[in-house]
Amino acid sequence: MRHAIDPKIDCVFKALLGSEENRNLLIHFLNAFLAQDLIEPLVWVEILNPYNDKEFLSDKLSIVDVKARDSHDRLYQIEIQLTSYGHLPARIIYNWADIYSQQLKSGQDYLELKPTYSIWLLAENLISADNEHLHHYKMRDEQGNTLTQHGGIWLLELKKFKANHVETEDQRWLKFFREGEQLNDEALPDWMITREMKQAMSTLSTFSEKDQHYYQYQARQEYLREQRTIQHELEQARRALLQANQREEAAKKREELALQEKQSAQKREEAAQKREELALQEKQVAQQREELGIAEIERLKALLAQKDQ
Repeated sequence: MRHAIDPKIDCVFKALLGSEENRNLLIHFLNAFLAQDLIEPLVWVEILNPYNDKEFLSDKLSIVDVKARDSHDRLYQIEIQLTSYGHLPARIIYNWADIYSQQLKSGQDYLELKPTYSIWLLAENLISADNEHLHHYKMRDEQGNTLTQHGGIWLLELKKFKANHVETEDQRWLKFFREGEQLNDEALPDWMITREMKQAMSTLSTFSEKDQHYYQYQARQEYLREQRTIQHELEQARRALLQANQREEAAKKREELALQEKQSAQKREEAAQKREELALQEKQVAQQREELGIAEIERLKALLAQKDQ
């Protein structure tokens, strides 16, 4: 190819899995990742938001995910996410719930709801505590009992995918999205020698070889780079603000502790003064008793002297 093309850039991603001419690639992709959840392999899907290069590349706010419906009215969403941030899990759950809930129209009952499957390819790691690249989420209780079989959410963390030898079709797709930018269509590795992967590579070649498509790809890449930079800066600013707030809270706590310590010191000083006053009073009482005792002794001596006379 004349130019390296990253299949993770949204316009390329959507051309790969969201265009009518690549409908078979979408079916192959879904079967690769959902084989254990589907009763039988998919043979047909309707793309609900098909890719249109002229509309997509001229509109910076284009919807970048791929949505589809199969012959049983089950719904599918596939999305590429290049950056990770704190509220991404909430967005993932919200998107799944939004697609699932929008099925019902006025007058329809819950029994008409169909399973909704959401697959997210993540260019950056999201689940930091786990080294597994595939995460599958469903509604389950603490014992693992599933509340409903109405689909679920799949997270595919590309950076964690380390397989050197491709053994399954899902591994083939993950390796393609992870390493696709380095592939040469004139010398494809063995794991790319399948009908679907050759077709996927042909889509990349279209963006590489046609000047207009490549310029549009570059413009899209630059736009996404700017958005990622802005997002990173906002995230850094958010973290800096959070750290500043934490430092301010810590300073307030230190001030409160210092005030409490000062108050405690004052109380200790007051208690010490009271002890000194009590000691002084006790000393004075003792002196008075001693003086009274001396006076009594003198009185008794005087009485004895009078008797002797």
